[in-house]
Amino acid sequence: MANEPTPSNTSQTNTEPTDDKDLNKAKTSRQKRLSPIWVVPIVAIIIGLWLVYDNYSSRGILVTLTMDNAEGIEAGNTLIRSRNVEVGRVESVQLSDDLSHAVLSARIQPELEDMLREDSRFWVVKPRIGREGISGLGTVLSGAYIQLEPGQAEEPRRKFPVSDIPPVAPAGQAGLRLSLVSHLGNSLRVGDPVSYQGFTVGRIEESLFEPESRTMQHQVFIEEPYTDLVTDSTRFWTSSGVDFRLDADGVRINVESLEALLGGGVTFGVPEELPMGQPVEPNTRFTLYADEDAAREGTFNRYLEYVLLVDDSVRGLSKGAPVEFRGVRIGTVAAVPWNFTAPQPDSRARFAIPVLIRIEPQRIGIENSDIDLDEWQARFERMFNLGLRASLKSGNLLTGALFVDLNFQRDLANEYVTEEFSDRTVFPTVAGGFAQIQAQVTDLLDKLNALEVEPLLAGMDRNLEASERVLNEVREVSTSINQLLNDPDTQAIGGNLNAMLEELRATLQGLSPSSPAYQELTTAIERLDRLMRDLQPLTRTLNDNPRALLFDNLDAQDPIPRAPRN
Repeated sequence: MANEPTPSNTSQTNTEPTDDKDLNKAKTSRQKRLSPIWVVPIVAIIIGLWLVYDNYSSRGILVTLTMDNAEGIEAGNTLIRSRNVEVGRVESVQLSDDLSHAVLSARIQPELEDMLREDSRFWVVKPRIGREGISGLGTVLSGAYIQLEPGQAEEPRRKFPVSDIPPVAPAGQAGLRLSLVSHLGNSLRVGDPVSYQGFTVGRIEESLFEPESRTMQHQVFIEEPYTDLVTDSTRFWTSSGVDFRLDADGVRINVESLEALLGGGVTFGVPEELPMGQPVEPNTRFTLYADEDAAREGTFNRYLEYVLLVDDSVRGLSKGAPVEFRGVRIGTVAAVPWNFTAPQPDSRARFAIPVLIRIEPQRIGIENSDIDLDEWQARFERMFNLGLRASLKSGNLLTGALFVDLNFQRDLANEYVTEEFSDRTVFPTVAGGFAQIQAQVTDLLDKLNALEVEPLLAGMDRNLEASERVLNEVREVSTSINQLLNDPDTQAIGGNLNAMLEELRATLQGLSPSSPAYQELTTAIERLDRLMRDLQPLTRTLNDNPRALLFDNLDAQDPIPRAPRN
């Protein structure tokens, strides 16, 4: 076969083209005679390319998920579901470059690309016990999975954070999201209720602490149709379930709902002193107060500050105690003590305890726009000259809490001298009720100490001895009376007395109007009456001339007695 000439050589030997046209025809004839064996690799290449394309297109959309902890997540086994339908799978799990969190690579089915939007949310579904009950029991055997909630935004997204807890409100649910700022720590957690007058109207969606501002940031979601309850006059405060308080107002116990009792929550409302206000925009910032009283106090944001220089003890007076004028609260104690190391006024003879108070005109029903603080300050200066003074009084004997009482002391009128303490006007004070009582008791004790006690004690001893003798005599008399009462003769007196009464009753029954004795007695009395009437002329005659009883002739001369015979 090596010695056989090739077809090309034969053609070249036998046929020699004379021009370019013949040469082109020869080349075309050689291309048309391409071997059929090339069809197989070409088809294989096409099928391979198709398989590669099909495999690549069916792999799905690659997304990156970040988690703080990849507990329960397994590469190749953990599913991604939406409404309990499988939509993807986790392909790999690894740590981030800075080792601060876990990074998951997952594939989402290509036909579900519209679910991956800017506001889409992912969270881990696993067994969980909370205030709402037990959830995720289906994952005990199948293992944890990742839940996908489709978003409604138009912008696509490929990198998402994965939360450990389900979201409070589904994406697209009608409602109002607000931001609460608190300057004190609390135990609020995601999912805690937001209530209005004890009825749950929303939930806490997120809680963060900002170290720079040292504040707690809470994002809450208010459901429809309760969004109209939130206005620019609304105040938010934490509810701890049970609020037990002892202060100058007495004992107060406030119990929230059972859910707030178990885990706390947030409550809101509009204070009585403020109008309802206007609706607010989403993401409006509100201050989160510690309790309802603090939220109400936050309403009074326009006030006058004065300093009380108290000469008495301030034990029992605390921050937040009321400042009252004849029983009407018009202010609040702001600090006890306040600026303790500041120099005292030169007019003070002894060291006083500084107490900072606030006079809040808004408490008496004045709107914010109608308050002129300069006018109020001038008004108080006039009342100082009229005898307005502050004193500490006991608000509750059980707790010993004190409050500041303002009242007029007419005997101190026109005695006010302006004083300043640390750039604050000094509010004139007088001794409180307990201080006055204490002074009186002290004076009484001084007088008692000045008395000569020994003569008094000797006199008391003599009085006690005399009293003892009197008591002995009384004891003897009591013994004699007991003996007399126990004597049989004395006890028989009662029977004899009863017998006498029975006889007297029988005698009186014999003198009844129907008895003969009563008739005879009546007849005798009538006869005696006639006799007395008959004797009346004789009685008058004897009264006029007593000798008429001896002489017949009243005009005759008196007889002359004879001389005695010898």
